[in-house]
Amino acid sequence: MAVRVTLDAILHDRRMTLTELAERVDITLANLSILKTGKAKAIRFSTLNAICRELGCQPGDILSFEEGEDDDVE
Repeated sequence: MAVRVTLDAILHDRRMTLTELAERVDITLANLSILKTGKAKAIRFSTLNAICRELGCQPGDILSFEEGEDDDVE
């Protein structure tokens, strides 16, 4: 089981770069990149709220749960 991050697809649909989103949300490009690649272990609700506000989407548009995937949770 795994939570997948589909931020890349949303950014593509909105024709927005990761750099532009990082500036709008006031988060470092490095931290946003970690989230985008699915390597983040956590995300603050305030960060998720800001991302959804700037992209005009819901959290479920960015995050999805897929059963059967490998899980890194300890």
